[in-house]
Order: sequence, then C-alpha cells, then structure tokens
Amino acid sequence: EVSEGIGPEARRGRIVEFNYVCRRSNGYYVYSTMDSFNKDSEPVTLALGEGKLISGLEEVITGMKSGGKRRVLIPPSLGYVSPDLEPQPPEFGPRRSLMAHAKEPLVFEIQLVRV
Repeated sequence: EVSEGIGPEARRGRIVEFNYVCRRSNGYYVYSTMDSFNKDSEPVTLALGEGKLISGLEEVITGMKSGGKRRVLIPPSLGYVSPDLEPQPPEFGPRRSLMAHAKEPLVFEIQLVRV
C-alpha cells in the first residue's frame, strides 16, 4: 500500500477506473496509462468480477478506495494467462511487448481514480 484513498471501497460488481504503470520484474518499463511529461492519463474502466481483468489485479484493486495507490508483483499464474485479459495497451508495440513478457512476473503500480 503506497497510499490509502478515500470513499467507498472497490468491490465485485462495481465499475472501477484506474491508471497503471507496468514494468518487468527487472524494472524495465512496459506500459503506462499516465504521461509523466504532460500529466495526461488514459485510465482503464472495467467492472470487477467479470473475468476481464487479470486475476492478480482483481485481487489488488478489490478493497482499494478512490485516490489510493498500490504497488504489487504479479506472478505469471495470476497475470496474462490469456491474451484477451485486460488491461491491454492500445498500441501494437507495447501490447506485443507485454505479451512477450507474460510468462514472467510483472510489477504494477495502480492508482484507483474512481469507484
């Protein structure tokens, strides 16, 4: 837990909006929904408990509050076990890089924007 948010907790069946940074376990950058230069972001919006989100992030986001931040190491068994799971970068290059490293642990930094 990097910082605790405020408001209602994210629960199964609720729609959540979050930003994330994904890195390989060795620290190499894979993808981020936040642009650190101009502070723009393109948050992901998904419902919890529908099987669309990688299970490791489902566990991490459940219980978070708006504005909260968490950093977590996701093992491959709780990560991209299927290429259809979210979150996915919209561009081909980052998506290809993510799938190329799906069989290794990934570090996610999650910021919950809204529940």
